[in-house]
Amino acid sequence: MGRKRVVIAGLGDTGVLTAIRLASRFDVVGISVKPGLVSGQELGVRLARPEDWARDYWIGFDRFRGLDRVRTVHGTVTAADPDARTVSVRQVDGSTVHEPYDALVIATGVSNGFWRRPILQSALEVRAGLRAAHDRLAASSSVAVIGGGAAAVSSAANLARRWPGSRVGLYFPGENVLPHHHWRTRRRVEGRLKEVGVTLHRRHRAVVPDDFACDSITGDPVHWSTGQAAVRADAVLWATGRVRPNTDWLPADMVDKHGFVRVTPALQVPGRPGVFAVGDVAATDALRSSARNRADGLLARNVAAHFSGARMRTYRPPANRWGSVLGAQSDGLEVFAPNGFPFRFPAWSVDRVLQPLVVRRGLYRGVRS
Repeated sequence: MGRKRVVIAGLGDTGVLTAIRLASRFDVVGISVKPGLVSGQELGVRLARPEDWARDYWIGFDRFRGLDRVRTVHGTVTAADPDARTVSVRQVDGSTVHEPYDALVIATGVSNGFWRRPILQSALEVRAGLRAAHDRLAASSSVAVIGGGAAAVSSAANLARRWPGSRVGLYFPGENVLPHHHWRTRRRVEGRLKEVGVTLHRRHRAVVPDDFACDSITGDPVHWSTGQAAVRADAVLWATGRVRPNTDWLPADMVDKHGFVRVTPALQVPGRPGVFAVGDVAATDALRSSARNRADGLLARNVAAHFSGARMRTYRPPANRWGSVLGAQSDGLEVFAPNGFPFRFPAWSVDRVLQPLVVRRGLYRGVRS
């Protein structure tokens, strides 16, 4: 009897890690709209220093040693047939192929702004997109960042540090930024924002039309439902957290009312044996935290348990978001624990230890130059 086949729909941050975990035990097929890992992490660094960001967060699939046994398909998943155990994929040339599976992992993520869109792209198009956003912001003497989450905060801080002559304002609806982080993290990050010259505009809730996808940098005035006067800036960066799950291809009974994939605590889709979901697309908890808490390891064990009949493990989400907020800076990388206390990696260690040894060798099990 041959090896079981696992199809992973989506090769973003979580999908790649899951594929690497599964490749040694199963025949793995990964489907991606991108020609490599184009991470959704560290938006601020991506906008302010695209070359630095691309070095660590845009990696061709052929460079991952852990993916050598994985067959990657460059295309868009258009449909799933759980009864026939197949997924349909529209390839770059417009043709459609049907990939059979013994187990399916849904890791198609979410759409969120121009930096996370489920569109089929070539390497040249990815590169052009990085450069276009950077150049637009570089030419702006004033930038309004809309949102108070990690993407908005990171963007405001990195843009202000990169172009100190530009006026950068951060507009958010609450009293504090990072509402889902520990209060210690919020206090520390707000201090860093002020240090680099970001002006904080609290209690500003933007009027966002229902049909506006927030997927471009705009230049129109921003209006507020909270009563303040409209704001004008050369560039308006929308990072409001209006995520949309990439699940149009799934049967209706597999998603909740918001379109996220319904899962059990074992990350398995109820009533669909052998179908799992992980990452931002999986409705694990209010924060959909399996994308940021190394759930790939637990999922890989549960896929193996599904085939062997062993007991599956349970995913337990953390109470607060944690990790890096601002990304690597000239003075190092600050990572926040779930209790809000920061740990700093010195600047020299990021390029010499953290990225080459911890991330590329440890996390990804080897990345070629």
